Order: sequence, then C-alpha cells, then structure tokens
Amino acid sequence: MALTIARPFLSDGGYGEQEMDANSALMELDKGLRSGKLGEQCEAVVRFPRLFQKYPFPILINSAFLKLADIFRVGNNFLRLCVLKVTQQSEKHLEKILNVDEFVKRVFSVIHSNDPVARAITLRMLGSMASIIPDRKNAHHSIRQSLDSHDNIEVEAAIFAAAHFSAQSKDFATGICNKIGEMIEGLATPVDLKLKLIPILQYMHHDATLASSTRVLLQQLVALYPSTKMVIVTLHTFTQLAASSLVDIPKQIQLLLQYLKEDPRKAVKRLSVQDLKLLANKTPHMWSRDNIQSLCECALQSPYDSLKLGTLSVLSTLSGTIALKQYYYNSQGNSTAPAHSDDLIKLAQECCYHSNCAIAAHGVTVLTNITSCLEKDILALEQDAVFALESLLVLCSQESSVGAQNALKTAFTCMVKLMCSRPHLSQPVVESLLTQLHNAQDIARIPMCHCLAAIAVQLPVLGEGMLGELMELYKMIGSSSTDKQQELMVALATVIFVANQKTMSADVKSVIKQQLENGANGWTVYKIARQASRMGNHNMAGELYHGLLTQVASEHFYFWLNSLKEFSKAEEGLTGLQDSESSVALARIAEALKHYQRGIASLTAASTPTNPLTFQCEFVKLRIDMLQAFSQLICTCNSLKTSPPPAIATAIAMASGNDLQRCGRITNQMKISMEEFRSLATRYHDLYQSSFDADSATLRNVELQQQSCLLISHSIEALILDPDSASFQEYGCSGNVHAESEYERGMLSVFTRVLEDVESLSRKYPPVSYLHTMCLCGAVISLLKVPLSFQRYFFQKLQSTSIKLALSPSPRTPTEPIIVQNNQQLALKVEGVIQHGSKPGFFRKIQAVCLNVSSLLQSKGVQDYKVLMENMADEMEQRVEPHNDYFSTQFLLCFGALGNHIVTVEASVVDSNGIIWKTGPKTTIAIKSMEDPFSQQLRLQQQQQQQSQQQSQLQRNALCRY
Repeated sequence: MALTIARPFLSDGGYGEQEMDANSALMELDKGLRSGKLGEQCEAVVRFPRLFQKYPFPILINSAFLKLADIFRVGNNFLRLCVLKVTQQSEKHLEKILNVDEFVKRVFSVIHSNDPVARAITLRMLGSMASIIPDRKNAHHSIRQSLDSHDNIEVEAAIFAAAHFSAQSKDFATGICNKIGEMIEGLATPVDLKLKLIPILQYMHHDATLASSTRVLLQQLVALYPSTKMVIVTLHTFTQLAASSLVDIPKQIQLLLQYLKEDPRKAVKRLSVQDLKLLANKTPHMWSRDNIQSLCECALQSPYDSLKLGTLSVLSTLSGTIALKQYYYNSQGNSTAPAHSDDLIKLAQECCYHSNCAIAAHGVTVLTNITSCLEKDILALEQDAVFALESLLVLCSQESSVGAQNALKTAFTCMVKLMCSRPHLSQPVVESLLTQLHNAQDIARIPMCHCLAAIAVQLPVLGEGMLGELMELYKMIGSSSTDKQQELMVALATVIFVANQKTMSADVKSVIKQQLENGANGWTVYKIARQASRMGNHNMAGELYHGLLTQVASEHFYFWLNSLKEFSKAEEGLTGLQDSESSVALARIAEALKHYQRGIASLTAASTPTNPLTFQCEFVKLRIDMLQAFSQLICTCNSLKTSPPPAIATAIAMASGNDLQRCGRITNQMKISMEEFRSLATRYHDLYQSSFDADSATLRNVELQQQSCLLISHSIEALILDPDSASFQEYGCSGNVHAESEYERGMLSVFTRVLEDVESLSRKYPPVSYLHTMCLCGAVISLLKVPLSFQRYFFQKLQSTSIKLALSPSPRTPTEPIIVQNNQQLALKVEGVIQHGSKPGFFRKIQAVCLNVSSLLQSKGVQDYKVLMENMADEMEQRVEPHNDYFSTQFLLCFGALGNHIVTVEASVVDSNGIIWKTGPKTTIAIKSMEDPFSQQLRLQQQQQQQSQQQSQLQRNALCRY
C-alpha cells in the first residue's frame, strides 16, 4: 500500500506546496466562473470533478460546491444543467460539504422560478443531493407539488427526485406511497407516466408494514393492467422490492415461476428469467425443491432456445450454491432426493450436447456441480461429465466467436473444479486437452494452457507426463509477432515450467530459448522470465533477464532487470546443495549474498518516487538477513568441532547452577542465533501485515518464510537450549495444510521432516552433541534447497490502495509547533481519503480504518513546581468506518507536562474478514505545552509571598540574637 500523507488543504494558516496547489487550482476555476463568457463559465464548471478527485478533502469541496451553488442560482439553464451533471458525477463527495444549509438555500431558491425548465433542473439537483438532505421538509413539499404540475418536464424531474428521496428517507417514502398509488390508478395519468411512477415503489422497503402495503398495491396493478409493458415494469419492481426488504422472497419466486409457465408472451418470460437470476444470486438459500423442480420442467418443456438458455443460467447459478445441497439432501445430511430428482440431471445431460455453445456451457456447469456435490452412485455421472466436457471442448476450440470463447472458459473452470473434487478423472481430461491443443485456434489455445497449468499445479504427477507433448507443440509455434501468438508463447512456457518445476533439463531450456530468439519480442521474453522466477527456475530466468538488459530505454528498467538477474543467480547457486556439505553450503551462501547485495543496490536505483518498490526492497532485505542468519548458524554448529567445551566446563556449570554451561561457548551463540531467527520471523510478520494489496500466493510465500524462521528457532530451543519444555504439538499440523503450489508443497515437506528429526533426536540424546549440530545444519540446507519463488506481487500489483491523512489544527510551517496551554485540551481532527487503483477491492476490501494517536514528551520545560498529570492519555485508538472512501474522527489530547511533545497519528485498515493490516500512513505534528498566564501569575505571587516571609523570618531571627 502506498504511504501518502496529505496536510490539510486550504487550511487557514497553511502555506505548504500542496495547499498552494489546491488554492491556485480553485482560484483558476473561480476566475473562469466569474468570466463574462458563457463558454469559459461552462468549461470551469465541468473541470470541478477533476479538482475533487485531486484534492478530496472537505474544506476545498465545501468552498467549491458553494461557488457552484452561486452559479446555479444566478446562471442560465445551461449552466444549471452543467452544475447538475457535476453534482451527479461527484455524488460521493457531497457528504463532505460543511455548510449544507447554505448550499441547499442557494440551490432551492430557483424552485420558485416561473420557468418550468429551471424548476425541473432544481428538482433533479435536489434528487441528486438526497443523500445529504433526506428529511428536508421543504424539498419533500416541492416534490409533491411538482408531481401535480402540467409540465411534463417538471413532472419527470419530480419523479426522479421522488425516487431518490424514497430510497433515502423513510418519512418521505411513507408519505409519498399513497400519492404514487393514486396517480397510477388515476384515469388522467398517461400510461407512459405510469410506467415511470411504478419503479418508485421498489424503494418502499424501510419497514415491513410499508413493504407489505406496497406489495398489495403492486398485486392490484398487475391485475388491473395486463398489458406487456405494465406487467414487465410491475414484476421487476416487485422483485426489486422483495430483494431489498428480504420478505416475501419465496412468494416472489413462485409468482415469477407462474408467469414463466403460464404467460405466453416471450417478453414477460424473459423478464421472469432475469428476475429469477437476480434472486438466485442474492438469496439462493430461499429456493425450495419445488422451485428448482418447476424451473427444470420449464426448461425441459420450452421450445425456444433463448428461454432454455435463461432458465439454464438460473439453474447453473443455483447449482454452485447451497441450493443444490438443499435439493438433494435434508437438514440431517441424508440423501432424500425428490421423486423427480432426475429431471435436473436429465436436463443437464440433454443440454450438454446442444448445438448452442452457451446452452451447452450451462449444461456442463450444472452437471459438474452435481457430480461434485453428490457422494454416492455417481460413476455414470462422472463419465457423463467427462464426455460432456470433451464434447464442449471440441465444439468451441475451432471457433473464434466471443460466445464460443466464453463457453470454452466455462468448460475450463468446470474441468479444474472436477479435477479437484474427483482427481481420478484427470487423466482423460488432460489427454483431451493435449489433443485439442494441436488443432485449436490460437485464441482457444491460451485458456487451454492456463487450464493445463492449473491442473498440473494441483496434480504434479500429470504435469510430468504432459511435458513431451508440450515441447513438441512449443517447437511448432510459428514466429508470428501477433499479440495472440506472443501470448500463446507465454502460456505454453508457463505450462512447461509447471510441468518441469523440479528440474529444468538442458533440452527444455534450449528449445525455449531458440523459440524466443526466433519470434519473441522483449515484453514476451520478460513475461516468460517472470513466470520462470515464480516457478523457481532461476537458471532460466537469469539468462533471460541478462538478455533483456540491452533492450530497455530507461535506466530504471535497466536497474530493475539487473536486480532480477542478480537475484536469480543468487538463488540458482543455492538449489544444488547436498545435505551433508556444510562447508559447501557456507561457500554457496556467501556467493548468494554477494549477488543479493549487488541486486539490492540495483533495486534501490530502480525505485522512483511514484514506484518506490517498498515491498520488493523489504522482501530482499529479509532474504539477505535470513541467509546471513543461516550462515551464522552453520558456523556456530561448526564451532563445536573447532572450539569444544573446556575441561573445566562441568565445574563451571555446577558452580553457576546452569547445566548448559558445560557445553561451552556454543550455548550463548545458539541463544543469539535463536533470537535472531525470532526477530526475522517478527519482521516477516510485519511485512505480511503491510502488504494489504498483495495476492494470496504472495502472502502465503511470506508466511512460509516466517514459518521457516520459527522452525529453526524452535529447533534450536528443542535440541540445545531447552529440550525438556519444548512442545511439538503447535508445529505438527503443517503437513495437513493443502498446498497450492510446488514451492509450498516442498516447504511443507521440509517442515514435516525437520520436525520429525528434531523430535526424535531431542528424546534420545542430551545436548550438545555432533548429532544435534548436524541436525540443525541439515535443516538449514533442506530449506535452502527448495527454490525460492518470487510471487506475483514482486512483479505486478493488481490492486492499489492508498490513504491520505489530513490533520487539523496544523502549523503554518512543518517545523513550527502548535502552542497549547497545559490546562487546556487539544481537539485533534483526523480526516482521511481512501484512493484506489483501476481494480478496487480485487483481493480484499477495507471495512474500517483504525487510527492510533500517541504523544511523546520530547523535551521538558523549565519547571520549579509540580504539574498534575491526571487524565493524560499517552495513546488513544479509534476505529472508523469509511463512507464513500472518506472518514473523519476527533481525538481530545491533554498535555499537562510543560515542554515539547510529538504527536504521531498512524492509520491501519481492517478488511471484511476482520484482519488488521498495518499499512500506514504515519504522520507527526509538534506540540508545545505552555503554562497558562493565570497559573503563572498565581505561582509568581506565591513565590513572592514565600520570599517575603523568608526575609521577615530572617529579620526576626536577627533581632532575637541581639
């Protein structure tokens, strides 16, 4: 996550660079608004959304919207229309308006205009602002009044506003419901206007009573107006109301199924299918057996392919949810299929071989989900599913149409799902894929390769068997420079890397390199090298990166590729280690560290302010420290041979009461090494928590590195430092975790083997012997032998999330502190904006933002009296839920101690699963606590009184002497 800190924009005393940018931008637009030319005014208005996007904090947005409201009040209708469009585009910024009353007052003044167009634009403006003024009675009254207008434009605008206010305000929805019903039932209302009024009723979901009365009204409308358009609009409103209110959903499903069965009009049937699909996506658990059975009967009896496709799409959606288990099993988990349960299977089997690719794809989806769901008597179903997948593969692989390619992707998804649930069916499916791979078009070959790679990752045995055919196919690829051909080369190389992940033979390397030299461009070579790094084929990746160094025009790209080349060389030297060669391992680690140090220097040079490569640098630094810790541990183990315990070690141990002292200096070295590995595990955990935008494979990779450090730390403790209290139960579950990649599979295998060796050795022999040190060296070498995988987030960021923070009050300059009296409290306001990339929430979404505020006394003031430190909080924390990517909260801070304080505000995010991610940003402000004047004056008076009393006492004592 990018760590971006923004100071308050347009603050009263702020003169920073960003504040000047915001001020100048707003002044430039204000100059355009005050221009006498209509074109310049319109240009200034339409540039406001860009301003909001760049400076999304309330103080600027409030000023900008007030200026827009002035233009709306005094401008012509075209300018008002432009302001309306800007308001609708910037809807998520409306809640940041501070002076809502003033903004609404300026806009609302136009509602009293004699021009119906101006009133219509004002009504639409009010409707667009409904989220911030849901209960403004004057707006409600104006909308109700405008619904009775004789101007069609004004009435349509009133309908638009009524729909928006009904969605936001329970009071307005309750009051307008009867009015809408009367207008719909009234004979004077035109039909086209009734069609626009009916959708307002979908927002009457604020309570059960209102929803029930609205449903009764809609039932009456369906009976009174049986025309096609009225039935379609009413049924869809019915469905939206049921989905929003979450009541009467079973009744709505039955109603839609009734129209699907009985109504002869194709448009009504099509609408029923679309609404059933909506309910299947939103509430699949509300579907009963009878509902699914009715849908199956409709599909079996329908003579139209379009309706059969629609019903099948609903069934395919339901088959991937809990509804399928409810169809076949009762609440106790026993198979109690209905009497006509074979209708669903019959329908799926019938549609799997349909000439329409989309229908066949849905049929295959249903059949695959049934096969994965059922547990008994499914041998025939399994064969049917495999034959159906092969048939669909043959049908669609020869076509290049969009429909055929979508059906093909559905088939591949079903194949992977079927292989995961029924691994014994994988062999015939893989053979079919390899056969079709030779004959299919390039556009179909690419997803085929992705499917083969996914299957090979899950079932590595199959990957080794398909390598020969893949190499033959790779040799046959033409040297065309088309995008599809280049993408196919990458996809095929990926499958080869997955299938040949353990050892990359020289023949395979030569074939790939020769093909790349013939017709691959630089970007294709880079993508193949990147895949090689992800799969652990560092020898191949290093050679490809080296060849690309002279083909880039930017020095940042050069340094990036050079760093990847060095990392690949470093990891390449570690993969060929032998278990008993500790001296060789030390030399290999030293060589790897040399390459890593070169690589981290290049990686640092490749970073830019816009792309700081934070994760990459931290990951590589941790890898370097981990290799150094491994090297130090091997040297410590060897020290038992080079520096054995002295003859008096036993006497020293008896005198000190520490039995480990008899082992000599190796004990203290092992303690240091154990603490170092624990520190590395903590740093890996911090890297994990800071990688909010990373994909799951990258996070799992970081987690495996952390577990490696914990494993070595635990092994040192169990073998040498404290064998009696070491527990193996919390580490014994690693082998039961399902591995998602060959790297994870290899690491989990090493974890299990090392734990077994450590456990058996710790019970047989007391510490410290050569067997213990050999076991630790063997554990280190076993971990190093597994080729490190550089996962996707190291190369590519699919999700980008950043937070901007603004604190107020803020100092005039960054170095100037804020003055606070020690008997007062400071109200610190923290505002923030969440900014996303092109794919917001791709991996995980922000549920809440956790703000932590801490204060630290940096230097004390000159005090000769005591200050009460009551109610002084050093650290405070609040959790805020963002709305429209904006959040705001306040902290009340007390600075009782005189002097300079540093206040630090740090943000972390909480995702939808409740996991806290330490993403930042972190910002600080300086506070100077001063003594208040009254207390200072009172203290000075007390000091003067004490001095005068002391002087009078001295005089009295002097008189007594004489």
